[in-house]
Amino acid sequence: MSIEVAIKKRYPSFSLDVAFTTGDETLGFLGASGCGKSLTLRCIAGLVTPDEGHIVVNGEVFFDSAERVNLKAQRRKTALLFQDYKLFPNLTVAQNISAGLPRHLSRDEVHAQVSAQLERFKLKGYGSRYPARLSGGQQQRVALARMLAAGPSILMLDEPFSALDAHLKADLEEGLIELFERFEGTVLYVSHDIDEAFRFCDDIAVVDNGSIAQIAPSAELVSAPSTLASIKVSGVKNISRARKTGAHTVEALDWGITLTTTDEVPDRVAWLGVRASYLRHALPDECLNVYELTVRFTADSRFDRTAVLDPGKIRWIADKLTLPPEALPVKGQTLRIHIPPDQIYLVGE
Repeated sequence: MSIEVAIKKRYPSFSLDVAFTTGDETLGFLGASGCGKSLTLRCIAGLVTPDEGHIVVNGEVFFDSAERVNLKAQRRKTALLFQDYKLFPNLTVAQNISAGLPRHLSRDEVHAQVSAQLERFKLKGYGSRYPARLSGGQQQRVALARMLAAGPSILMLDEPFSALDAHLKADLEEGLIELFERFEGTVLYVSHDIDEAFRFCDDIAVVDNGSIAQIAPSAELVSAPSTLASIKVSGVKNISRARKTGAHTVEALDWGITLTTTDEVPDRVAWLGVRASYLRHALPDECLNVYELTVRFTADSRFDRTAVLDPGKIRWIADKLTLPPEALPVKGQTLRIHIPPDQIYLVGE
C-alpha cells in the first residue's frame, strides 16, 4: 500500500498546501485546531475537492486536477471516522455496521460479517440496540466496526477521543492500538495531543497554518524537532527568540541569558527551546548554564509542580516523585537553576 498526496485548496482566509507519501503504517497529523489536519483527510476521502494537485492510492488515481480525475467518495476505498462518529440514529447497531457492506452480498453473508464485527469489537448482544442507548465508547466501537466491515485500504480517524471522558480512553486506546497493528493498510490519524499521537503513530506530520512543517518518526519528533511548529506541538514550554553568539553559544533574547549548547549553533538560528522537565537544581560547584531565577508562582498537579521563573517566565516542571518536599519550588524563592546544554533545541525561521 502506498499513498501519494500533493494538493492545494484555497479559501478566503485560509490555504491548504500539503504534500506527503506514506505506506503501510500509521501516520499522525499533529497541530492546532484549524491548521488543516481534518481538511486533508476530507480531501483524501473525497468529501472536499482540492483546487489542484493529485491523490494516488496504491497506484489508483483518486484525484488529479491536470487529468480532470476526481473519483466519487463511494468509489474510494477509504474509511473516515469523524469526531462524532456519524452513526445513523434510526438504525440499530447491526444495521449501522451492515451499511458499510457491499450491496451484492447475500443476507447470510451480511449476517456473518456483521456477527464477526460484533465479536471483534466486543459488541455481542448489542446488535438490536440503537445508538442513543449506547455509551460514547460503545458508539465509537460501532463506528469502527462499520469502517472495518467495508474492507477499506485506508483508515482515517479524526480526533476519535475528543468526545470521550478521560476515564474511558485507556481501554479504548488499547483496543485501537491492537486494531492498527492488525490492519493491513495505511492509517491516517489526526490529533492535537502529542502524547496521543506518540502512542498511536509510527511517523508524525506536523501541520502548521495549512502546510506540513516536518514529518519524522514519532521518537525523532520529540527528541529532535526541526522547526518552530514542531517544537511547539511536541510539548516544549520554554521557547525564546535566539541569536548566535558563538559556535556553541546562543543568546536567548526573550530570557536575557546566554546558553552554552552541546550541538553547534546554526548560523541562521532564530529560535531555541528547552523542555520544562529538563531543568533542575544546580549542583553546588556547577556553573555552566546556571542562573539565579526567582519563582514567580507555582501550580500543582498530582505528580509534579510547575514553577514560572523570572526573568523570562521560564517554566520548570519539578517531579514530586523524585524531589523531596523541601526541594520543590516555592513562590518568592530565588533558585540556582541548571539548563542542560544537550537538551536545547535550535531551529531557524
